[in-house]
Amino acid sequence: MKAIVQDRYGGPEVLRLEEVDQPPLEPERVLVRVRAASVNPADWHTMRGSPFFARAMFGGLRRPKERKRGVDFAGVAEQVGSAVTDISVGDEVFGGRDGALAEYVAAKSVVAKPAGLTFEQAGAIAIAGCTALQGLRDKAKLQPGQRVLINGAAGGVGTFAVQIAKSMGAHVTGVCSAPNVELVRSLGADEVVDYTTEEFVRRAGRYDVVFDLIGNHSITELRRMMTAKGTAVLIGGGSIGHLIQAFFLNPFVSQRLLSFVAKIDRDSLSALAELAEAGKLTPVVDRTYPLDEAAEAIRYLETGHARGKVVVKVS
Repeated sequence: MKAIVQDRYGGPEVLRLEEVDQPPLEPERVLVRVRAASVNPADWHTMRGSPFFARAMFGGLRRPKERKRGVDFAGVAEQVGSAVTDISVGDEVFGGRDGALAEYVAAKSVVAKPAGLTFEQAGAIAIAGCTALQGLRDKAKLQPGQRVLINGAAGGVGTFAVQIAKSMGAHVTGVCSAPNVELVRSLGADEVVDYTTEEFVRRAGRYDVVFDLIGNHSITELRRMMTAKGTAVLIGGGSIGHLIQAFFLNPFVSQRLLSFVAKIDRDSLSALAELAEAGKLTPVVDRTYPLDEAAEAIRYLETGHARGKVVVKVS
C-alpha cells in the first residue's frame, strides 16, 4: 500500500509517498481502507521533531519511531478483527490511529461515520474534535448558561469548540481575525471578537471558561478575563513557560489553570458522531489535497491561516 513516511526530522521535504506493508489485522482492530485523512499540528511537530524535548514522545532523537504520518481518518471497513462486535465489513467509519496518511490503517478507535457527513468531513474529526470535547466537557466541566471565550475560534479545534460549547448550552464568544468573523458566527457563536480591532483581554471578569488555543497572551491577562472561580484550558501555542507558570500558580488561586493532551477514544468519537447526527456539529474543511501532496497540506497548515481543517483525499 502507499503511505506518507519520513525517516528523519525536518520540513515538509522529508515526507515522501512510499510503498509499505499493509498493517496486520489484530483481533480488536478494524482494517480500514482510508478515503480521507486530515493533518494536525501534531503532524508538523512530529515531522520537525520540534520542540526538541518532545522528541522522546516521537520515539527517538534522530528520527520518529513511527515512520508513517497522520492520525485522523475516515473510510470503509475492509476487514474486522474477531473481537470487534459493532463494526461490519463494508461499514463507513471514522477514527484515529497513527499512520492514517495511507491507503489502509488498522485501528481500535473506530466508530460508524454519521450518514450526513462526507468522508472528508468525518476524516477531519478525531484529534480536533476530541480535544474540543474533552477540554470543554471533562476539563472545564462547562455548564449550561456559563460564558465561554474561545481564542482561536476559526481554527481546527476552535471550529469544533464553538459548536460543542453551544450544544452544551453555553454563551459563546469566539475570537478570530476579520475574514473569519462570519464563519465563527455561522457556527453558533453568540459574540465574535475581531482581535485586530479589539483587545479582548480587557474584558475583565466576564468568562467562566477561557478556552485558549493560541497562547498569545500571558497567564495574568487570561486570569483577568475570568470570573473568580473561572477555568482556563490552555491548548497549543504559547510557550512551556506559560504551562509551568500555570502549574505552579494553580494551588494558590481560586481559578483553575489547566492543560492536557486529548485521547482519541471510542466514547469521545461516539459522542461527536451523535452531535453530528443531531445536526449540532459539522466539521469545517478549508482545503483538500491528494495523498501525494500531503507535504503541501502540512506546509499550508503551518502557516496558521487555515479555517477549520485541512484534509487529504486518499481514494
